[in-house]
Amino acid sequence: MRLSKDLAAHPSYRWVIVASAATMLAVVMGQMVNGLSVFFIPLEQEFGWARGSIALINTAGLVGIAIGGIVMGSVADRTPIRVICLVAAVAVGLCVGAAAWADRLWQFHLLFFLAGAFGAGALFAPVIALVGNWFRAGAGLAIGIASAGQAVGQGGVPLGAAHLIEVFGWRGAFLAEGLISLAILIPLALLMTEPPAAANRAMAARAEPAPPLPPGVVVVTLSAAILFCCTCMSVPLMHLVPLIQGLCISAPDAGGVLFAMLIAAIAGRVAFGKLADMIGPIPAYLTASLWQTVGVFAFTQIDALTHFYAFAVIYGFGYAGVMTALLITARVLTPASRRATLMGVILAFGWLGHGLGGYQGGLFFDLTGAYTVSFANAALAGVINLAIVGSLLVRVRRSSAALA
Repeated sequence: MRLSKDLAAHPSYRWVIVASAATMLAVVMGQMVNGLSVFFIPLEQEFGWARGSIALINTAGLVGIAIGGIVMGSVADRTPIRVICLVAAVAVGLCVGAAAWADRLWQFHLLFFLAGAFGAGALFAPVIALVGNWFRAGAGLAIGIASAGQAVGQGGVPLGAAHLIEVFGWRGAFLAEGLISLAILIPLALLMTEPPAAANRAMAARAEPAPPLPPGVVVVTLSAAILFCCTCMSVPLMHLVPLIQGLCISAPDAGGVLFAMLIAAIAGRVAFGKLADMIGPIPAYLTASLWQTVGVFAFTQIDALTHFYAFAVIYGFGYAGVMTALLITARVLTPASRRATLMGVILAFGWLGHGLGGYQGGLFFDLTGAYTVSFANAALAGVINLAIVGSLLVRVRRSSAALA
């Protein structure tokens, strides 16, 4: 125990925190945000459920993340982060593994809701806040690296699950995911710890400047922005694989396109974290949002696997910067004493947006037999997000000028 405390007190341990956070986010968020995408067709074939109904399984998980994020963001300010991470690890592993025995739609909804509320919702906002607290300078890059883990998971988990389904069937794939989650997450959770007391005192001595806008204004504005931003973002994340499969392309190949997109997203998240340190988080957020909005509808105009791969890499690099820039924007515009709580509220609307986007994608496919309307709605949501973020930038600059 003494050795563990000595290691945690060393300045370089902050990079252990970043690496652990990135890996945990990869495993958890990869399953909860879009890991269900490769299960659409197996569940449709097994039970005859409509894709809108299957998408609601993912939506239930995202609603759980939203609720859990609000509650656990507040709890994280008073509870050791290691305890929170252990609870999240066990919840995700057990709930996803238990889905192997589900045979009713409501059972999937309940399991994914619990995994979201006590797993991903408990983990995301507190872990991102923790990474930021370990860095007095260069927090944008550190948060970018940590959030890049989510991109790894969102590409790697569906690809891995597609191969697991090919070998073990969809039930075996769920069981394998649950066991792998427990094996990876529990040891990493034990590594998580708050910054040393000495570092906390040093950071307190260098008090952060007061945010230029009242916290209430920031929370309302960023919550509205991320709601529409994630509505746009979730459509290709959830429906790109079945869109490609609809062109008679195999599930592993379709999963490979998503994996390529999210491998590019790793570089994008890190790059936009650095960009936010250079030009400011809100301009970086606007840049990534514009990239995402302009590109999302183009997926419906592609019909060749090689073209999907090429465009996915381009799209993935830019869209990935949205979440990194949003997290850094929230960090800059919220007071440190309430940061985990307020970030939990803001991110809750992001997960609700993910659920809404994924659901409408399946719903309009069921109504029209194609994904054209689904992806067009995603682009419209992206335009609304751009308008909200642009107005926030104007307000921040006016407020900063008035205080100068």
